[in-house]
Amino acid sequence: MTKAWKRLGTWWRVRTAPAGRDAGMSTTEYAMGTIAAAAFAAVLYKVVTSGTVSKALESVIGKALDAPF
Repeated sequence: MTKAWKRLGTWWRVRTAPAGRDAGMSTTEYAMGTIAAAAFAAVLYKVVTSGTVSKALESVIGKALDAPF
């Protein structure tokens, strides 16, 4: 094996070794994910319950319910 291949192999082992030790998310990462999900849900709720979107949804549902069979 050439010297370049040995160096490449060493570089690869050093770069990939830390990835194998990570067993999952820590408590802080879970907390941040939960906060982000709650914030997204709050924004989505505000958008869906706004006047314009609410009227558009009512219109779509009304058209679907009044469809002739």
